[in-house]
Amino acid sequence: MSTTVAVKGRKAPPVATRPADYRRIYVWELPVRVYHWINAVALVALCITGYLIGAPSSPFYAAQAYQQYWFGWVRFIHFLSAFVYVFNFLARLYWGFVGNKYARWSAFFPLKRTQRQEIIEVIKADVLETQLHGPISTGHNALAGFIYFFTFLAFVFQTITGFALYSSMSNSWLPQMFNWIVPLMGGEFGVRFWHHTFLWFFVTFIIIHIYLAFYHDYIEGRGTVSSIIGGWKFEREKDDK
Repeated sequence: MSTTVAVKGRKAPPVATRPADYRRIYVWELPVRVYHWINAVALVALCITGYLIGAPSSPFYAAQAYQQYWFGWVRFIHFLSAFVYVFNFLARLYWGFVGNKYARWSAFFPLKRTQRQEIIEVIKADVLETQLHGPISTGHNALAGFIYFFTFLAFVFQTITGFALYSSMSNSWLPQMFNWIVPLMGGEFGVRFWHHTFLWFFVTFIIIHIYLAFYHDYIEGRGTVSSIIGGWKFEREKDDK
């Protein structure tokens, strides 16, 4: 690679420049990647079926009820996805204690001053857009990690309210563990209302998550999107900074 420098109106000979060196860093371990994609499929299935359960679409109905069972399949997929989602999440909770430094729970809490400062810088770049580049983190940046923590809390809330609703139609021990939630929230209407409201939180989260993943992949050029498939990111060598 070379550049041409103009000197007093004349073209100077090309000056050779060396491209920046990058090194590969193994960021997302296999359990984290498997969790991510199982969670992605389960969450999309839950959002679609959850919306249809809350607002059934009349064009899907046949003339006679016995001629079709589409709503039964919608409920079955919703319940199946919920069980997959819950046990997948429990596996992720465990890996937060035994995984590498990018997967551990310490990455999700801004306990250090540098993490809190990074949150401010990311907000300036990604939200307020008062600067072009924010800090570049190898794993999740501090703001993303903190938001993921609240997303995990939303996971827990949806799990509790979902099993509470399911407890009225199942004698299984797992949903029956949450039947006390129904009277606590004022009956099934209250539980269903909040369960359905949080559906839109996850729809919003999915849209923003996909947008920011591709945005940072384009701005940073370090394999943000491909890293959740292969596990590797690229970091510029310190000597080239």
